[in-house]
Amino acid sequence: MQDEFAAEPREGEAGAAITSFLGAISTRSVARSGKSNAGFVTGFEGLNFYQQRYSNKGNQFSVEPPDQALCVGNGFELEAVNDVLNVFDTNGASALPDNTATNVVSGFPRNVNHAVDLNTFFGYAAAINRTTGARGQEVTDPSCLFDAQTQRFFVVVLTLEVVPTTGAFTLVNHLDLAVSKTADPTGGWNIYRTDVTNDGTNTGGQNPGPYLGDYPHIGADANGFYITTNAYPWNTNGFAGAQIYAFSKAQLAAGVPNVSMVHLDTSGRVNAPSEAGATQPGFTVWPAQSAGTGSGGDDDAAENGGTEFFLSSNAADEAQRPVSGTAGTRMSSQIVVWALKNTASLDTPTPNLSLDATLVDAETYAAPPKQRQPGSGSAPGQDAPQGFCINNTTTPTIAGVGCWRLLFAAEPAHTEVISSPDSNDTRMQQVMLANGRLFGALDTAVNPGGSAQRAGIAWFVVKANKARLENQGYLGTAGFDLTYPAIGVTSNGRGVMAFTASGDSLNPSAAFAPIDKKGVGTWDVVPGGTGAAPEDGFTSYRAQVGGNPPRTRWGDYGAAAVDGNSVWVASEYVASSCTYTDWGGPFFLGGTGDNLLGTCGGAAHGPGKRAALGNWSTRISQFNVKGDD
Repeated sequence: MQDEFAAEPREGEAGAAITSFLGAISTRSVARSGKSNAGFVTGFEGLNFYQQRYSNKGNQFSVEPPDQALCVGNGFELEAVNDVLNVFDTNGASALPDNTATNVVSGFPRNVNHAVDLNTFFGYAAAINRTTGARGQEVTDPSCLFDAQTQRFFVVVLTLEVVPTTGAFTLVNHLDLAVSKTADPTGGWNIYRTDVTNDGTNTGGQNPGPYLGDYPHIGADANGFYITTNAYPWNTNGFAGAQIYAFSKAQLAAGVPNVSMVHLDTSGRVNAPSEAGATQPGFTVWPAQSAGTGSGGDDDAAENGGTEFFLSSNAADEAQRPVSGTAGTRMSSQIVVWALKNTASLDTPTPNLSLDATLVDAETYAAPPKQRQPGSGSAPGQDAPQGFCINNTTTPTIAGVGCWRLLFAAEPAHTEVISSPDSNDTRMQQVMLANGRLFGALDTAVNPGGSAQRAGIAWFVVKANKARLENQGYLGTAGFDLTYPAIGVTSNGRGVMAFTASGDSLNPSAAFAPIDKKGVGTWDVVPGGTGAAPEDGFTSYRAQVGGNPPRTRWGDYGAAAVDGNSVWVASEYVASSCTYTDWGGPFFLGGTGDNLLGTCGGAAHGPGKRAALGNWSTRISQFNVKGDD
């Protein structure tokens, strides 16, 4: 299975096991306005593990987590994950050309619902050529935005250059930005590349470059398009600060070959003590997207020559201990409001931007515990066929007795258990600007009603220009874990917060709750979004990835997008179940089915419900949001 997994660059807190908060954070009730009505309209399964693995004729790696991007406009919904992309119409049908006939894997056409791999989309060689073994660039962390003002789609990824013969990282990495040439994302795109290898802060020589521009995320105001990253030294521990890249939006939309760009380093801008001295670097400084008719069209954002707002948190090691890379408190009672001013100057020959950071007091948030799902800690049953297979020593297979032989050359330990998926850390997630308010949320430990600690959500409503917290609260429920929030808010100030929900009796599911300035309403699983089986991906098992326990990758982020009075949301979940017998198919003696292991695709050779090494999927849902602010 060595050719199933791409190499992973070293990361900071997001790439390491997190110790959850040892204290207690009790949730409180929030008065509701009674006007925030989020009515479900439609929903459908988006991209999934099978499509990710078998697009581009199977010249792909098995990848977890998916990391969702979602943007909506002009009658299209564009979704991207690690490492495929699709465009849907409003009925949930793919609007891309049908590529089934040419997508031949192991002798049969494979229906991936027209999905296109990100390497092809950005003009690179395949992630891995399964005939020659040659490696292409590693493309990761997709984000996207539809800008109503310019009628353009924007898709951003981080691309890491590799040695084609080995897949080893060269350490060169760049942000790739694709901008649609029209409002039709099925047409042509202009692609811009920004090298970020040497962008970071060298703190007294202790965080020397080159750097990895990790975790890119995007936003826009009336004047600019913004990408932020977290810079990590490739060759040492530590953190080199969040970076901001500001582009002229008008120039991007016009497709000019050389676009004005300003790079800002957030290090040293937050007046709060850290290991590096009297200031903290910004960490996951998430740019705001606007609910206005033009992204960033909010009146508050028009002041100061145009302003783009950002939110971030400061509980993470990267903010508190940026030099050594050792653990900080992993808790905080502050968030950070950022204002990038004079963005109109991005359209001038000499852009002149200023960046302010304001610490805002908030209720305590802290690193969450891992999610639980039915059976966590117990031996996998046949509804988790990969885990069951690793433990199995009796099933007759084409490779010999014991299912494990289908996955490994050397016999592994047969001690795998149903995992506890990752619950993220304390970084800020998607940020929206509507009616002068910033809406943001992050993952936190909670003790719902004083019960046992679970993973929950802390949400914030901030008056943007005043950098003043207007409302805040927690969302958590005894017996459940709520993770990876993403908020979409319309121009009327009403919205939806999407997230993954799992629990003692709930498999990983796509869930939501209404949100407005008065608070968050009752949560529920979206129609059609109930998890059908436990997480059964390769990162769940020690035999595949090591660790005790392994870090089961889930999410990293979900997504929300606003289109008029509609909020579209996307969350990770497990869409389908698959029996052990169907997973093994003809690879078990006397079995029948697909000639690709683990797809549960049947004798018709798919489309499969999953692939051998994973079963994640994504759910896309539309809500009509009514009421006035």
